[in-house]
Amino acid sequence: MIRRPLRTLTVLIGAAAAVTAFASPASAAASVLNEAAGPATLAAAQQKLGASLGAAFAGTWLDTTTGELVVGTTDARQSARIRAAGANPKVLRHSAAELKQIQSTLDNRTAGLPGSVAGWYVDVPANDVVVSVVGGDPAGRAWAVSAGVPVRVEHVKSAPRPLWSVIGGQGLYFSGGACSVGFNAYDDDDHYVITAGHCTELGGTVRGEGGTIGKVSKSSFPGNDYGTVKVTHSDVSTPPRVDRYEDGSDVRIEGADVVGVGGRICRSGITTHWHCGRVEALDQTVNYGNGNIVRGLTQTDACAEPGDSGGSFVSRPSSGSGTKLVQAQGMTSGGSGDCGEGGTTFFQPVKEVLDRYDLTLEKD
Repeated sequence: MIRRPLRTLTVLIGAAAAVTAFASPASAAASVLNEAAGPATLAAAQQKLGASLGAAFAGTWLDTTTGELVVGTTDARQSARIRAAGANPKVLRHSAAELKQIQSTLDNRTAGLPGSVAGWYVDVPANDVVVSVVGGDPAGRAWAVSAGVPVRVEHVKSAPRPLWSVIGGQGLYFSGGACSVGFNAYDDDDHYVITAGHCTELGGTVRGEGGTIGKVSKSSFPGNDYGTVKVTHSDVSTPPRVDRYEDGSDVRIEGADVVGVGGRICRSGITTHWHCGRVEALDQTVNYGNGNIVRGLTQTDACAEPGDSGGSFVSRPSSGSGTKLVQAQGMTSGGSGDCGEGGTTFFQPVKEVLDRYDLTLEKD
């Protein structure tokens, strides 16, 4: 989809405004390729037309109203060829090569680039190069003008920023210690990270691998061992994924069907990464000492160590290649032993926290 700014400022240096006109349709025109033809067919047609038009080629795009393929050309005599190939011709002033050269000129002027310049791109349907400036900042506009090439300046509300994902099994950092991400969930208004309650009871602002996530929202420990962190930073995404570290690509959450006693499960955490085992018991009461008794935990023989708390427990993924879909089970609570000699680990079932806080699990 092509987004148009509410307000734009046009800067034309050394060039007249683009002259555009639709060529007259032929009386026996071929059917026009459209979005329904699929990406492969459209890409082949675009490549063929680009090669055949040569220096007269001015780019291709899909009409956002009809979905039909449009091909730009600087030579009106090429319109019949474009129609014969199954596209609508549009006569434009600048060729694709000319617009690319303008963009390259900007690419080579990044020294001293004002922070208010959010970027630049070729607007193919409009047949010009656009420079995006935050809030119409004068320094940003001046930089665009000083390039000495024809550009259009658009005003944007904010600067772009890198986006990063909160992924199950990766680090979750509190002011008083480190735990691991369990799962991501949401309600009607907000997104949340689910982890262990003995982690969220630390309270305060919580960070992840890429920066600040938000603040602890709710926490339940002892009795239960779950809590949530409300995502308040817009650069944070919460995909339905769990990190397998050295054992392979991320697995994706398909649902939350419970694995019974004897079933295979795997867990992920920042300290010991990915380990697998079997479910040994359900609905277990565990005494962690100092009055910290937690009920309703699941016992497994998958090892874990400090720092893995809150990390993801999932059903064991299938072998072989392809996307691995798993069922969310719960968040690492505690245990005994270690991953050197083995041990017993307990997890808090995730369905309980979803029901308690009326959340929906992020799923593939």
